[in-house]
Amino acid sequence: MNKRECKTELLDFLKKPTQKDCKVVVMPDFFLDRIVNLQWDLPEFSSLVGAIESRRGGSIDGIHQIDMKGGNAINTASALSSLGVNVTPIICTSEYGLQLIKYHFRNASMDFSHIKTHDKASITTALEFRAKNEKINVMLRDLGSLAEFSPSDLTESDYDLIENADYTCLFNWAGTLKHGTALAQTVFEQAKQRGRGKTYYDTADPNPNASEIPDFIEKVLKTPNVDILSVNENEAITYATLLDESLKEKKEQLAFADWAMEAARVLAKNFPARIDLHTTLFSASLKRTNEVIVPTFNIEVFRATGAGDAWNAGNIYAEHNGLSDECRLLLANAVSACYLSGADGMHPTRDKLASFLRQNP
Repeated sequence: MNKRECKTELLDFLKKPTQKDCKVVVMPDFFLDRIVNLQWDLPEFSSLVGAIESRRGGSIDGIHQIDMKGGNAINTASALSSLGVNVTPIICTSEYGLQLIKYHFRNASMDFSHIKTHDKASITTALEFRAKNEKINVMLRDLGSLAEFSPSDLTESDYDLIENADYTCLFNWAGTLKHGTALAQTVFEQAKQRGRGKTYYDTADPNPNASEIPDFIEKVLKTPNVDILSVNENEAITYATLLDESLKEKKEQLAFADWAMEAARVLAKNFPARIDLHTTLFSASLKRTNEVIVPTFNIEVFRATGAGDAWNAGNIYAEHNGLSDECRLLLANAVSACYLSGADGMHPTRDKLASFLRQNP
């Protein structure tokens, strides 16, 4: 099926008044995000900061900044909710964070009773730098209580929710610094052994907890408890180079996205899960030797943070509604592109998504 045929199918799908009911559980992170949009690339910014440091301090004015809800789980929940999906977060934050979540989702029908409140919220300052044809983000994180989040924080009510979910989605392995592997083992085993739905994992950047990655691969990613593993370029390469050292030799031979695709092929050979790769140029699904690749949309990007979360929401939504792999990837690409190119920073509704598809070739 070519892209035009997929777009026609998606537009017909989005016209339907209702889609299949879908219950999604997302875990475990919510961050208080401050996005700092910089008009410079890293060397230019470093030079500016260096000049200020040399005169013992000062200010750089005119920097566009915005406070937003953040965290992979809560951003994916936001994008899914905008598409009409029933989402329940099992996350940890502070009491202040809980009130912010209730404010951000004040117009959504969402169950907040599974949110765990602790002393310290998770906080991120994201620096978004200008780069060639894109924006690059560097996230400065204070993990707060997320670093301590573990299976012991889960209740019987949480497990009942997981067992009845169509999708149990876990995010940010490195953010759950001390118990991330145990949390994934416990949650996914519960979902697979006693539940009825699928498991979805986007680990986010694992490198902050690099020493634990090999153990994590063996205990979680190589098991049949993960149905879908969602990765970006860096995540795919990080895992794949630990599985196949020859991949490192291809770094100088291939463009970055192509190198990531080779990494995804390594993951598909070594992990039971379907590998869903999202890059700036294309997205792909791989299961053993089967591959589907769909190019991304050519858009003006307003932000770098949250692209993968929006993509995951579109991917889950399309998967649950039984769309073909090509149409599923195209819809996921569209959700992400619509979010990244929107000046308001809001996740798209079905109507907005349909409008985006009609306007973008």
